[in-house]
Amino acid sequence: MTTNLRLHRYQEISEVLARHGLGFLVGITGLERWVPFHQGLIGHERRAEPYTNPDHLRLALEELGPTFIKLGQLLSTRPDLLPPQYQTELAKLQDAAPPVPGATIRRLIREELGSEPDLVFADFTLEPLASASIGQAHAATLHDGTPVVVKVRRPDVIPTIEADLDILQNLAVQISHRWEATANYNLPGIAAEFAQTLRAELDYLQEGRNAERFAENFASDPGVHIPRIFWETTTSRVLTLERIVGMKVNDLAALDRAGIDRAALAVRSAGTALKMVFEDGFFHADPHPGNLFIEPDGGRIGLIDFGMVGEVNDKLRSHLGVLLTALARNDPGRIGSALLDLSVTRQPVDHRRLRADVATLMALYEGRPLNQIELGPLLTQAVALMRTYHLQMPQELAKLLKMMIIAEGVGLELDPGFNLSVLLAPYARKLMLGRFAPQALAKRMAEAGADAAALFEDLPELLRRVTDTLDTAGLEVHLRAAELEPLVGRAERIGNRLVAGMIAAALIGGVGALTAGDKERWGSWEKPLMRGGLGAGGVLGAYLLWTSRGAGGSNR
Repeated sequence: MTTNLRLHRYQEISEVLARHGLGFLVGITGLERWVPFHQGLIGHERRAEPYTNPDHLRLALEELGPTFIKLGQLLSTRPDLLPPQYQTELAKLQDAAPPVPGATIRRLIREELGSEPDLVFADFTLEPLASASIGQAHAATLHDGTPVVVKVRRPDVIPTIEADLDILQNLAVQISHRWEATANYNLPGIAAEFAQTLRAELDYLQEGRNAERFAENFASDPGVHIPRIFWETTTSRVLTLERIVGMKVNDLAALDRAGIDRAALAVRSAGTALKMVFEDGFFHADPHPGNLFIEPDGGRIGLIDFGMVGEVNDKLRSHLGVLLTALARNDPGRIGSALLDLSVTRQPVDHRRLRADVATLMALYEGRPLNQIELGPLLTQAVALMRTYHLQMPQELAKLLKMMIIAEGVGLELDPGFNLSVLLAPYARKLMLGRFAPQALAKRMAEAGADAAALFEDLPELLRRVTDTLDTAGLEVHLRAAELEPLVGRAERIGNRLVAGMIAAALIGGVGALTAGDKERWGSWEKPLMRGGLGAGGVLGAYLLWTSRGAGGSNR
C-alpha cells in the first residue's frame, strides 16, 4: 500500500462526501482537512424531486467504489445500526462495474494459469456474463466438454481495497472519539469484522473451499445442486466452477411455464436455508434471488456465489435456544435478558424499561404459537427494540437475521400463503430441548466451575496486594473500577451478581475510601472477609453499593 494511494483516497473520500452534502460525516470522521476549497463540489445528477440524506449517502458510496459499495450493502442489513429509511436506500446499491477489456482478461488468465484462455479451456468467451466491482464471470468449456463459469478478479483492485480498509479503520476510531452517540457501539470492531469479511470475498480459493463444504453438507440431498470446483484451473484470482443452468427463483412466469409447484418450492428453498443454520451451522449469507436457480428438469435448487458465509457456533446456538424458549413462554423478562445476551452492548441498560417494552411487543402476538407468527415483522420489531437500547448485534447474528429475512421474502414471493415459522418451529423445539440435555447441562456446569475456580484463585492474590499496599505508611490508595473488570467479568459469567457486588463493593467502596492511616478500620473489615464471614446483610449492602455506583461492565 503506497502513501500516495492512501493520500489520494483520503482526498477522494472527503471530496465525494462533501459534494453530496454529507458535511456531518466529514466532521465526525476528521476528514475536513482533506476537503478541497474550490468551486464545483456539488456536481451530482439533478432531478425534480429533492435528494434526501439517504439518497446522498447511497450515491456517495456508489461513487467511492467496491469497498464502500460492500460497506453500504452490509449496513443495509444492520437494523441495529441504521434507521429503516437508510436501510431501504442502501439496499438499492448495485455492485456493477464496466467490464474489464478482453486483452486484460487474457493477460490475467495467462499470469494465473500459465497459458492463453483458448489453450487452457476448449472454449472461452471474452464477453462477460456479469461484471461486478471485484470480479467478472465468463462462460467457458473444459476440454472434456463440461460447461463452466470462470470468475476473474479485476486487476489492481486489492491495493485500493486495502487502502480503503485501513482508512475505514482509522475513521472508525475518529468517530468513536468525536461523536458521543457512538459510545454504545464498537465501531472499530465493526470495521475490523467488515475488513475480515471483504478480504475473504476477495480470495477465490476460500470461496472454492466454502462451496466444497456446502457440497459435503448437501451430499445426501438430491434436491440441492452445489457446483463442483475445478481446482486445476483455480487460484486466488481465478475460480473455475461448474455452470448451473436454470431459472431465477423469482422468475415466476418461467417457473409456471416449467410446471414447477411454487408452494412446494417455497418450502424446499426455506428448508434448505434452515438446514444450513440449525443442522450444519454453516450458511450462505447472501441467498438473494440472483444466487438461487431452479433447474427445469425436476426443479432442483442450484446455489452460486459462496464468498459471503456465516457460522453458528455453540455459544450463538445456545443464546438462540434461550431466546426461543423465552418467546415460547411469552416471558418478557427472559426475552429481554436473551436480547442482552445476544448483543455486544457496551453501556448499562435499564432492565425494567426494556422488560416493559418487550412485554408491549409480545402483547401483539399473545395467544399465538410460534408457527402462526410471521417471522419477518417480529424480527424487524425485535431488532428495532435492540436499536432503541443501543444493543449492537454480533456480525454472525446480523448475517443470520439477514439470511432468514431473505429466505422468508423468497418464500412469500413464490407463495403468498407461505409461513417460515411453521418450518422453524421443529428447529426451535429441538434447540429448546437441547439446552436441557444432560450433555449440555454438564458442559455448562463445567464451564461455570472453571470460571468460579479461576475467580477464587485470583481473589486471594488481589487481596494480598491490597494489604501490602496499605501497609506502606503515608500512601493513599486509589483503585479504579476498570482494573477489576477481568475479575468481575468472571463472576458475572457464572451468573452470580451477588459475588460480583461483594468483590467490587468491598474493594472499590472499602479500599478506595481508605488511607494507610486507617489501619484500625481496615483490620476490623479485613478479617471477616478473609474468613468468608460476610453475612447476608453485608452481601446485600455490598450489592446495593455496587449497583448504585454503576460500576460494572456487563448488563446482564
